[in-house]
Amino acid sequence: MRTGLARRVLAAGLVSLVAVAGCGVRPSDVISAGEPPSGAVALTTTITLYLVKDGRPNAVTRPWPERRPLFSEDTLALLAAGPTRREQARGLTTDVPPEAGPFSVTVKPGGHLVVTLSSSAGELSTLAVEQIVCTVAATTPENSVQVTVLGAGQSVGPRNCPV
Repeated sequence: MRTGLARRVLAAGLVSLVAVAGCGVRPSDVISAGEPPSGAVALTTTITLYLVKDGRPNAVTRPWPERRPLFSEDTLALLAAGPTRREQARGLTTDVPPEAGPFSVTVKPGGHLVVTLSSSAGELSTLAVEQIVCTVAATTPENSVQVTVLGAGQSVGPRNCPV
């Protein structure tokens, strides 16, 4: 009885081997499918700025279609440039003056961020400081980051985003 079972298993294995061996991929010539895809690849990231509405900072998102990485300095430059026409139509403004840029952002130990302005930090309105703090905080993965604003030898902060 054992030899009968062994023969059947061997026969089933040989049949399977022959079936599998006959299912190989046959060689062929190159098959033309037309031109490869071309054109720009849209790399879009969403950025968050804090613009002013009704005297308070409000989060506004915009697309970042650039092909280069997004840095905190980029978002601050957009903040100082002010709202788009569509944002203006929604009643949004900015208190951050254009002359505050260019900006630099430095990460200190403990995740503390220092924003250096090209103008005096002491001349910024409280609302402008809040806009800067919240916009920079929005670029970091931590929820409660402390930000100090420096400029022309004056310092404001450290502060957290009040929103």
